[in-house]
Amino acid sequence: MLGLTIMLETGHIERFPYACHYASYARCVNSEKLSNGKYKRHCNRKNGNRYLAWAFMEAAHFATKWEPRIKRFYQRKLAKAHLMVAKKAVANKLTRACYHILKEHIEFDVGRAFG
Repeated sequence: MLGLTIMLETGHIERFPYACHYASYARCVNSEKLSNGKYKRHCNRKNGNRYLAWAFMEAAHFATKWEPRIKRFYQRKLAKAHLMVAKKAVANKLTRACYHILKEHIEFDVGRAFG
């Protein structure tokens, strides 16, 4: 169900020239504005697709439960940051991997994404 949601909400992957643009559209990156080393505000915090954000967070949750390499990456992040920050980091990696899967028509490789 998550894969179908991701494919339908993404649309044409050619809209995104780079994986970072797709990750931003899926709300898997921070939307901070820093100027001269000072934190200004949250810029465009609600931009992007909330359904993609939900789908990738759910995928990250299940991936950390069932895949040992992803779980190891998650636990390393969890030791340094908050629970949701660690989950969002996994979701960001899954978003970038999904971009390459859709763009290049290749299979998912856990070692390449979380190596």
